[in-house]
Amino acid sequence: MWIKRRFFIAGGLAVIAEPAFSQSGHGHHGLYESLREPGRIGLPPIAEQQRVYDSPAPKAANQGRWIARAPLPLPRSEMAWATEHAGKMHLVGGYGEQRVDRPYHHVYDPAADRWISAAPLPRGANHVGVAVLDGKLYAIGGFIEQNRKPHDECFVFEAEGWRKIASLPRPCGAIGCVALGGRLHAVGGAIGDTFDAKQSVNWHLAYDPKSDRWEERRPFPTARDHTGVVAVDGRIHLIGGRVDSFYTNSNLHHAYDPKADTWEPRAPFPTARSGHGAVLYRGKIFCMGGEGSNRVFGQNEAYDPQSDSWEQYAPMLTPRHGLGAATIGDFIHVAGGGPVMGGGVQSAVHEAFTLG
Repeated sequence: MWIKRRFFIAGGLAVIAEPAFSQSGHGHHGLYESLREPGRIGLPPIAEQQRVYDSPAPKAANQGRWIARAPLPLPRSEMAWATEHAGKMHLVGGYGEQRVDRPYHHVYDPAADRWISAAPLPRGANHVGVAVLDGKLYAIGGFIEQNRKPHDECFVFEAEGWRKIASLPRPCGAIGCVALGGRLHAVGGAIGDTFDAKQSVNWHLAYDPKSDRWEERRPFPTARDHTGVVAVDGRIHLIGGRVDSFYTNSNLHHAYDPKADTWEPRAPFPTARSGHGAVLYRGKIFCMGGEGSNRVFGQNEAYDPQSDSWEQYAPMLTPRHGLGAATIGDFIHVAGGGPVMGGGVQSAVHEAFTLG
């Protein structure tokens, strides 16, 4: 079945026809797609073998619950992250339809429980860093080949569409991006044009929209990419990630103080992983999903900055990595991602977590 979806930009109306899928159950045929061959597939059997749910963190009194929401218009993964903008969830770039350099820009409207298509990225890429600063959506760097060969271009999404801004000082992908103190902070990431040459970096850059310039800040301890990055109480928290590869996932957790320009250690991530979602919800940092060596994580663990401690909550119904996660209202929305290790399979699965 095909439906028409609408998106308003600067008083204009863009109407794009997109496929509508049913998410009546997990593993539903049509929610998954292979990177190598066209056509929808069911959940690969190996996914059940790779799923991990156990967390060493103590259980929270209220475990919360997950519910299914409207699936993505098509299976996607390796967007790297998603973000909330004007009460909607934005997913930018990634893998899809047998390509790794898609310029897709899908937007979820929770009030209507439906997805719409917005102006595509000027340059398609995967592992694009995204964040919202002063009411504007930014897209930073990314890879133009499969998890490698980064580019340095950056864009801001305004009423008229995407506009190019100052490029990164050096090409980089899988960067953690977050807004704090009037700056857009780009933390970590990976460089390298081949798998053998790929390596994580400990770069910390801050973008000033007024001067359209990138400035260097204090690098963080231990280079990592595919991390979780969230700002809370005037500090940036950098959680987990990988050191060059998911074979060397990290449980390190550091917080950045912009006034002192220093990074300080915090309670370690209970489950070392990378490619996970990280969002601020009810004053805590929730981290869900991710991958490791022959592992796809369903863990949903939350950090309380007041007590410097972690708890576990209800795990994801469908473990995934390279997903998009964003908080809208009293729900954490998690869309897309890979249900098996690596980038070989994409999903259109969309589930939401709430404590309500």
